[in-house]
Amino acid sequence: MTSAPLSNSTAHWRALDAAHHLHPFSDTKALNAEGVRVITRAEGVYVFDSEGHKILDGMSGLWCSQVGHGRKSIVDAIASQLHQLDYYNTFFKTTHPGAAELAAAISDVAPAHMNHVFFTSGGSEAVDTVLRMVRHYWAAMGKPEKSIFISRRNGYHGSTLGGASLGGMKPMHAQGGLPIPGIIHVAQPYWWADGGEMGREEFGLFAAREVARAIDEAGPQNVAAFIGEPIQGAGGVIIPPANYWPEVEKICRERDVLLVCDEVICGFGRTGRWFGADYMGVKPDLITFAKGITSGYFPLGGVIVGDRVAEGFIEHGGDFNHGFTYSGHPGGCAAALANLRIMHEEKLVERVRTDIGPYLQERWLKLAEHPLVGEARMVGLIGALELTPEKATRAAFAAEEGTVGLICRDFSFREGLVMRAVRDGMILAPPFTLSHEEADELVAITWRVLDLTYAELHKRGMMVPVPRVPARQTQASA
Repeated sequence: MTSAPLSNSTAHWRALDAAHHLHPFSDTKALNAEGVRVITRAEGVYVFDSEGHKILDGMSGLWCSQVGHGRKSIVDAIASQLHQLDYYNTFFKTTHPGAAELAAAISDVAPAHMNHVFFTSGGSEAVDTVLRMVRHYWAAMGKPEKSIFISRRNGYHGSTLGGASLGGMKPMHAQGGLPIPGIIHVAQPYWWADGGEMGREEFGLFAAREVARAIDEAGPQNVAAFIGEPIQGAGGVIIPPANYWPEVEKICRERDVLLVCDEVICGFGRTGRWFGADYMGVKPDLITFAKGITSGYFPLGGVIVGDRVAEGFIEHGGDFNHGFTYSGHPGGCAAALANLRIMHEEKLVERVRTDIGPYLQERWLKLAEHPLVGEARMVGLIGALELTPEKATRAAFAAEEGTVGLICRDFSFREGLVMRAVRDGMILAPPFTLSHEEADELVAITWRVLDLTYAELHKRGMMVPVPRVPARQTQASA
């Protein structure tokens, strides 16, 4: 007779999870058969599982733990706020001190031409807000026909109906009747996989001009906005060639198309600048944000609105019939204000730019010397490794896409480091508080994981190269 698992044990939590919990982006049947990992606490840049294993959090939770885990001042700020005002909405001609103060604090670090904030509960809602806000703006300006959005294949903009449609992820579009109408997807600026024989700068112009081609084919009079992540995060930490974003901005300005930077991942210091737009040298009309604004201590997101759009929106838009129960939640605002205070006091954005960012980058880029790594790349504290069976040709693996990445990811967890697999590459985005010693540990584990993966692939006979198909001018997908 088998006894029931003890309460507060891994087996107990796994049983409850399998019986009742449906996980995001998961095959529930397969996950339940394997058994989930149970994380029970976190401190600094580490998380700890229910078996007592210490794991370096190389993904900042889910791209969000800028200031690290266990910050008592943020927890205390949330508790203090909830004792005083646990909840009130921002509808009905009402605000509260936290919402007003946070909107001002965000405006202070945003690009100089961006001075208004609309709050949501998270990043997906922020993207949906942009979809509605931009279309409403153009209608208010007497151009309701400007309603089409241009976005990129393999971009990620959340998992709501609007966000998943704007995103260019094929597996997401295969479910739920997506994408919705009025969205055109164009080439991504992914030189490693799509550049072929083109140099990086040549490819950067090619990818940018695909945006121009899509706008011109749809008619600039019909196109509302282009949206993109400064660095595509979930798409594989795709860092575009340096000339890509300035060319995209020029294209949009020439055609009177709004420029939207989705900064849910890049925003609040990830690139070593407050926003990825600052790093790329462009001035967007709208910025979406979430994640790093609270370092994950409380759900909060929103849209930073540039002065041009805000002025037209306010002067001509009338009622904006859109909002969320938890837009500007008092607890979320308290968490964000405390988080920003830490970032300012400890100069964490500057640290990413001038200290820990360059320190880790130097060591991370040397991983390209490993026989399994075709390219190592990193900006600020966001990086990737491209795994390949043949460096010279940037070849893909013959195995089903993603198989090699998952093998590497599983070794990484086993060895005590959270890295994420995207296709057959590994991606990384550690907390800004990572020390030099912890960065050395991170790189040492990564090298060991690459060795283990390389040996396993040889053992399975999987080091078989397949040539990649270079990018070419193709019909944009609607």
